[in-house]
Amino acid sequence: MSLSKNKIKYIQSLKDKKSREEHRTFVVEGDKMVSELIGFVKCQLLIATPDFIQTNQISDNNIEEIVEVSKLELSKASFLKNPQQALGVFYQPHYILDTNQLKSQLILALDCIQDPGNLGTIIRLADWYGIENIICSMDTVDVYNPKVVQATMGALARVKVHYVDLYECLRNMQEVLPLYGTFLDGKNMYQQELSEMGIIVMGNEGNGISPKIETLITNKLFIPNYPPQRETSESLNVAIATAIICTEFRRCFQKQ
Repeated sequence: MSLSKNKIKYIQSLKDKKSREEHRTFVVEGDKMVSELIGFVKCQLLIATPDFIQTNQISDNNIEEIVEVSKLELSKASFLKNPQQALGVFYQPHYILDTNQLKSQLILALDCIQDPGNLGTIIRLADWYGIENIICSMDTVDVYNPKVVQATMGALARVKVHYVDLYECLRNMQEVLPLYGTFLDGKNMYQQELSEMGIIVMGNEGNGISPKIETLITNKLFIPNYPPQRETSESLNVAIATAIICTEFRRCFQKQ
């Protein structure tokens, strides 16, 4: 089966959030990422070279349609300058936010993260640190934005991302879980007693955690620079800050 102009047009339309929402699908590119997601998320359309299909022993299980193409043909549909051997159109998974289950987990909450690369990196970090759920404010960048998807490096196969009214969600959970947030006027993170379970709130790249969400934070943390008296950058990139704080939370409860 050849790669028709209509299929190329459809794939290209998924760059746009409105089209992704209409079709409830998104695009994944790259051999490793496509092969990883096939086992977790239903695939509407797989466009791949014969080598990729044979090497990964791809069957039609969990895939509605497979189109074998040359790398040149694949490049016509790809969003990338240097596409690999596979592109998949996947259905957006629907996750139910079970607050009872979240009570026994460490969770990330994202307040208006705008940069696709930051969101994708944070999802990848969550996967590395065994954080299975991320809750996002409705004004956080779309998780299925192609740049976000690429930056996750396949972590979407294991991390569930939920879009919620963040204030109401955190307000409902603050009685059962501690809420942590990073602030320039917070307490030194390395001198605080951290909880194995809780919610870590990370704020917007330019403005940090919004004033409304700040009213809910029960534990304000500060990531200290070194040495303390040295003049330094005003703040850390939100993805880097997330990596540092997740490392400290997991270090405190690392089983020997």
